[in-house]
Amino acid sequence: MTVGRVAAPDALPRTLVIACGALARELLAVIELNRWSHMSVTCLPAKLHNEPRKITEAVRRKIRAGRRHAERILCLYGDCGTGGLLDAMLAEEGVERIDGAHCYEFYAGSGPFAAMAEAEPGTFYLTDYLVRHFDRLVIKGLGLDRHPELLSDYFGNYRRVIYLAQTDDAQLRARALAAAERLGLALEIQPTGLTGLQLFLETRASQRPAQWRS
Repeated sequence: MTVGRVAAPDALPRTLVIACGALARELLAVIELNRWSHMSVTCLPAKLHNEPRKITEAVRRKIRAGRRHAERILCLYGDCGTGGLLDAMLAEEGVERIDGAHCYEFYAGSGPFAAMAEAEPGTFYLTDYLVRHFDRLVIKGLGLDRHPELLSDYFGNYRRVIYLAQTDDAQLRARALAAAERLGLALEIQPTGLTGLQLFLETRASQRPAQWRS
């Protein structure tokens, strides 16, 4: 599904960003803020995270379809459980992706995320998207609405929740606290903003693209 598409100015290469649907709102916010009218966005369903083996070929199809109108294609995905297959395919197709194994890393930054993970491996991470959809993705997704007795099986080894907050939103903070309490875990909030997405796109916004690889 294409969620943003505008005409490109002659001075900049027409750029397509292929992204996980969980990042659509944040990605479009960065593009709108910077008025990058040469960039368009197409997203794959966030539910593919439940079947990561399907991500690589789904992204490849988006790449090949996007070449009909884009001079440059960028990928806004982490490895996301593909076991390196996504990166191997992107190398074959000549498409660059944002650094990081997952969205937690490129929101927080590789160094800060590594420090958080090392300080407490038993950390469950939330983003704005996951806070908004916590009940659907976590409670219902794991069947905890039907079998609450499974909570300790899923989360018994966790010690805390870290909410990586892209926005300063009191309602989302309250929902993140409610989510942590439902899991029986302490909550920490780490504001991240959208710096990771901003830097990735900003450094490529005016670059001329390389030729497509055959």
